[in-house]
Amino acid sequence: MLQIEIDHLNKHYGGFHALKDINIAIEQGAFVALVGPSGCGKSTLLRTLAGLEKTSSGDLRIAGESVVNKPPRERDVAMVFQSYALYPHMDVEHNMNYSMRLKRRPKQEIAERTRVAAETLGLGALLGRLPKALSGGQRQRVAMGRAIVRNPKVFLFDEPLSNLDAALRVHMRSEIRKLHERLKATSVYVTHDQVEAMTMADHIVVMRAGVIEQQGSPLDLYDRPINKFVAGFIGSPAMNFIPAFVSPDGKRLVLEKDQDQSLAIGQHAAPRIPLLMGLRPEHLSFTGEKGNLAITVVVDAVESTGSMTFVTASIASQQVVAAHSGRPSVSRGSEIKLYIAPKNVHLFDAETELAIR
Repeated sequence: MLQIEIDHLNKHYGGFHALKDINIAIEQGAFVALVGPSGCGKSTLLRTLAGLEKTSSGDLRIAGESVVNKPPRERDVAMVFQSYALYPHMDVEHNMNYSMRLKRRPKQEIAERTRVAAETLGLGALLGRLPKALSGGQRQRVAMGRAIVRNPKVFLFDEPLSNLDAALRVHMRSEIRKLHERLKATSVYVTHDQVEAMTMADHIVVMRAGVIEQQGSPLDLYDRPINKFVAGFIGSPAMNFIPAFVSPDGKRLVLEKDQDQSLAIGQHAAPRIPLLMGLRPEHLSFTGEKGNLAITVVVDAVESTGSMTFVTASIASQQVVAAHSGRPSVSRGSEIKLYIAPKNVHLFDAETELAIR
C-alpha cells in the first residue's frame, strides 16, 4: 500500500524553478532517503511534504488523500529538525507532549504516550531535565520523542544528525533505524551524507538542481548508476573517472591520457567514442587474478586509517584513488599496477555522462 504519492510536483520561487516535475511513490513502512548536494531541492521537497511550503503545481497524497491544500496540522506528519527546536523553558516531558496538550487530549492518554515514547528512546530518567542539561544526542532523542508521541502517518527527518560529532552520528544512525523498524513507521529522511543514506534507507532518491536523477534501492544505485553524477555521489571514496576511447578494432579501451595503456573489453564496440571509465576505489586491487584488467600508475600518497589504506596515484596527471582493507607495501613515487575485474568497470558517454550498459 502506498503511503505517500508525489505526482508531477513543481515548486517555483518567482522565476526560480526549485522542484521540477517530481514523481515518487513511497510504500507504507518504508524508509526513504532524499540525498544530493546543497541546493538540490531535497529540503524544499521535505518542507513541501510537511506543508511548510506550498506547491506550485502537481499533487501530493498521504494515505490516498490529497493534502496540497491542507495546512501542516491537518497532514498527520511529524518533523524532526536539524536544530532540535526544543522549548528551553520546558523540561523533557513537556517538550515531548506539548502538541498533545495543545489539542487538549485526555491527561491519561498524554501520560501514557509520553511514558511509552520515553521508554522507547531511553529517556525515562531524563523527563524532568531542561534541554540545557542534555547532551546533543539526548536532545535529538527528545525531538524524536516529540514526533513519536503524536503517532503520525509519516515521520520527516531534516538532516537530524548534522550537529552531532562523528561517533555519535554513527550511534544515532543505528538508533533511528531500530526505532523505524520498531514503530513500523513511514519515514522520509533528508541528508547530504550518502553514507547515512546507504546504511539507513530502503529506498534512495538522488537529486540535483531540483530534478530526480535516479531512485531505487541503495545497492541498485551503487551497482547500476544511471549517469556519472549518481556514480560519483553514491560510494565513499567517490568513483574514479578516467577519459578513454574504444580502439579502432572495437576490442580495447585506450586511456586517453596515456595511449600506451589499453584494456581488453572482450566485445566489439563502436570505435573512437569518447568515454569515461568509472573505477570504484574499493574495486581496485594491488594483486591481479586471471582475466583482471591492469593499469600502471605512479603512487602520489599513501594514507592509512589503521583498518583501511587509501593510495592516491596518477596516470599521466590523471589521479585515481584505491582503497585497500589491508596494509599494502607501497611507497610514494613508486610505479605499481592496479587491477580490476572487468565486471566492475563502469562506462559513461563523455558528452552526455549517461551510463553505457
